[in-house]
Amino acid sequence: MNELFIRTATGLVLIALALLTAVLGGTLFAVFVAAIATAMFYEWTRLVRGWGAIWYIAGFIYALIPALALLWIRERDPHGLDLLLWAFIVTWSTDIGAYFAGRRFGSRKLAPSISPGKTVEGLCGGVVAATLFGGAWALATDLGHALLALAPVLAVAAQAGDLFESSMKRRAGV
Repeated sequence: MNELFIRTATGLVLIALALLTAVLGGTLFAVFVAAIATAMFYEWTRLVRGWGAIWYIAGFIYALIPALALLWIRERDPHGLDLLLWAFIVTWSTDIGAYFAGRRFGSRKLAPSISPGKTVEGLCGGVVAATLFGGAWALATDLGHALLALAPVLAVAAQAGDLFESSMKRRAGV
């Protein structure tokens, strides 16, 4: 089957689940976030097997902090859902923009020894997509102009996170 089709279908199912549970909130969203955090920690433990206890502790923290952040954002105030959706939009548009810009325009490798498929053009495409879509959502929902400046910063952070995970996989020989 076509890789893009599989990635798109999987992404759409996960996006639908994330959106449904986010909108419903409460215990259902908490259980969904806990399941994702558990899956993250499980994958981490598979990567760092034999590296020492500190790596397991670091992985627990690596999975716990974003889970707690999502729960806090969702339940923090009347704008919690809008802010959570903004975070989703920035993250998802970064990945999608980077993928398509990298495929279409990518020529300069971003970090070839860590992740040979990532390009500078993909990074730029991800930042532009996150800024446009995240900015549009922030303006449409009156979340504030500060998020216009924060979207590209988080897009770069998301790409840095991808590179970090790629370096972990390289080290683990995956």
